[in-house]
Amino acid sequence: MLTQEEHVEIHALRKRGWSYSAIARHAGLSRNTVKAYLRDGRQPGERRRSVEDRFERFQAYVAQRLGDDPHVWASALYDEVKALGYEQSYVTFAREVRRRRLRPRCEACASRRGHGPTIEIEHEPGEEIQWDWVELTGAPWGSDKVLLLNGTLSYSGKTRGVIAEKDDQPHLIEAIDGVLRRLGGTPRRWRFDRMATVVDCQGGLLPSFAPVATHYGAAVDICPSRRAKRKGAVEKQQDYSAQRWWRTAEVAMPHDAQASYDRFCERTGDLRPRGEGTVAELAEREDLLPLPATAYPAMVELERTVGPSSLVAVRSNRYSIGPGLEGAKVTARWVLTERTLRIQSASGLVLAEHHMAPDGAGQVIRLPEHRQALESAVLAAFTTRRPCRRKENRPPSPAAKAIAAQIRGAGGLVPAADVIVSLERYQALAQGAR
Repeated sequence: MLTQEEHVEIHALRKRGWSYSAIARHAGLSRNTVKAYLRDGRQPGERRRSVEDRFERFQAYVAQRLGDDPHVWASALYDEVKALGYEQSYVTFAREVRRRRLRPRCEACASRRGHGPTIEIEHEPGEEIQWDWVELTGAPWGSDKVLLLNGTLSYSGKTRGVIAEKDDQPHLIEAIDGVLRRLGGTPRRWRFDRMATVVDCQGGLLPSFAPVATHYGAAVDICPSRRAKRKGAVEKQQDYSAQRWWRTAEVAMPHDAQASYDRFCERTGDLRPRGEGTVAELAEREDLLPLPATAYPAMVELERTVGPSSLVAVRSNRYSIGPGLEGAKVTARWVLTERTLRIQSASGLVLAEHHMAPDGAGQVIRLPEHRQALESAVLAAFTTRRPCRRKENRPPSPAAKAIAAQIRGAGGLVPAADVIVSLERYQALAQGAR
């Protein structure tokens, strides 16, 4: 390997017209070394690799992925290339991505300023959980946005989340219960930002939400205005979930996304290093309070459109109503503690009651009386009449011709049969012209 001084010298000798052999004898180098630096562009200070470049086979894929999405995390890409056969460590992978400058520069993000200093707040085990919604876009099932409620334990950083269709108070209560069931208990305090379904316009706790916290035996803390960093644990988890999981998740329906996120939290999120151990190891020290046997009895409502088979879709299951309302808007209601689904019309009339199937089961629940009524309606629509012949000759009927004659008469038009053509006038005009 040549030094910078030797590199400059052999280039100077070459410009004077010296041959490779003469330069090699003069500098005490081999002829191949001289040719490598002068002809092949080898640079001083760079040693040629003597081992196989294991990253080269995956470079095109990584460059394409980063070209499509410059913000995808390197850890997410590492999982993808590892599935393709990459055998080296994540540290080596990240170093190769930086060394080869595969990630393009995002001008919009580069212009953003820093958000100021931060500091970690110490929490006791089982003391606090932080709540927040995150809106995920680009859902494969055609929804404009996907709402994910994350709950993060402040001490260990353990996180669980529930996907909801709406962010109103009943859906919030349902999601909170789902997160706490996944965590196995509740901390002594819940921390929220100024969420409209929890906090009123003066910054106090809503009277409608206070019984919910009492039901689970937790106190509620509200973050001061414009102090989002006060719940930085869940804020960071929101970005982690969106970038590390949602951006590369392969899901087709909401229940698929929920199952995928549960696996991600258990297999990836809980294994993150935190302090002297991992998130899962610290979570074992969390002193959580036991949960009540049932969720808070909130009433959940969803507006739906009746399908062509008199079925109403609710959370990947379909429930029947009587025929005749296909295409109409109805409301599906149920209480979290009862799991009895009531389908009501726009005027409030109860059209059907069903026992709810598990979310994402893909079941069709049709009551016998609804099936019989639908079969009767379908059979009544059948007919034995012969279909119309589309290629017959059917000129205007006498009745149609009579109406056409009246139209012509009303418009001052003379029927074609009453027009008399005479050439005598034309003959007189021609003679006059001569």
